[in-house]
Amino acid sequence: MKRAKHDAAAAFAQLWGGFRASRVLLTANNLRIFEQVGAGTSASGLASVLRTDLRATEILLDALAALGLLKKQKVTYSLTPLAKQFLLPGSPAYQGDMLRHADTLWKSWSGLDEVVRSGMPNRTGERDHDVFIRAMHNNALPRVRQVISALDLRGVRQALDLGGGPGTYSIALAKKGIAVTLFDLPNTIDVAREIVRTAGAKKISFRGGDFHFDDIGGPYDLVLLSQILHSHGPLENRALLAKTFEALAPGGTIAVHEFSLDDDRAGPLPGALFSVNMVVNTSEGRSYTAREIGSWLREAGCSGIKTKRLGDTVLVLGKKK
Repeated sequence: MKRAKHDAAAAFAQLWGGFRASRVLLTANNLRIFEQVGAGTSASGLASVLRTDLRATEILLDALAALGLLKKQKVTYSLTPLAKQFLLPGSPAYQGDMLRHADTLWKSWSGLDEVVRSGMPNRTGERDHDVFIRAMHNNALPRVRQVISALDLRGVRQALDLGGGPGTYSIALAKKGIAVTLFDLPNTIDVAREIVRTAGAKKISFRGGDFHFDDIGGPYDLVLLSQILHSHGPLENRALLAKTFEALAPGGTIAVHEFSLDDDRAGPLPGALFSVNMVVNTSEGRSYTAREIGSWLREAGCSGIKTKRLGDTVLVLGKKK
């Protein structure tokens, strides 16, 4: 019984105290500590390079070692495989931009008390658009293979990546031999062009505009909306899916990719927490259930609605006869 109480208390302490590990990681990324550590350095050497306080630097490095991101041997710190994989620029799995975006979210989330009182968003963190779009690339990289594998691409020649952001999914589709149009705001397109160019992807064209008001082109055999609907309210989403349906070729498919949320909206945890993120950052957005998304696709004219669970996300599919 005592052990069970201790375990429960430890789990609860981790629940409220998880912010400490997050803050250590975000600060280390902001200071570019992982890049500076390289093959190995001391706390004094790093403090000299970064012009930081030696005592604070050493304590931060020790905490990073305790988190498994650095290895400490006597007075020398070096990167662990985990840090090399996710925290070094140039790594295919690099997540540094996502962490910089998370630091912006930290500032906005700190106003959650007032957000709940007022119902108004609190985007107090100053967002760098280039970093945000690159963060979305970081975020999509671990998911892209699973999402593309879940799509039936037989007969798909023309695809639209609507609100495609950094072009992560456009690149994956283009590598399947599909001609892809990436549609997003002009300043996002500027960043996407560079990411696509770096990836060496071909058969991707760019179309800048606001998908709520501007022509999205067509007809397309496939329209992918990945992590788009959560930023908007139900009325906007219904209108957007109706517009998307009109851009489909006969036999075409709309694929909506979002965080998974149960019908009662009380889980899973990633979807429920992301819904809070939308309350903090938007006036009407939230996470939606697969049932809600499916109903909007039916209203738009789709048939044969299918749902595919992909870990903490879900793919909802509808076809045009």
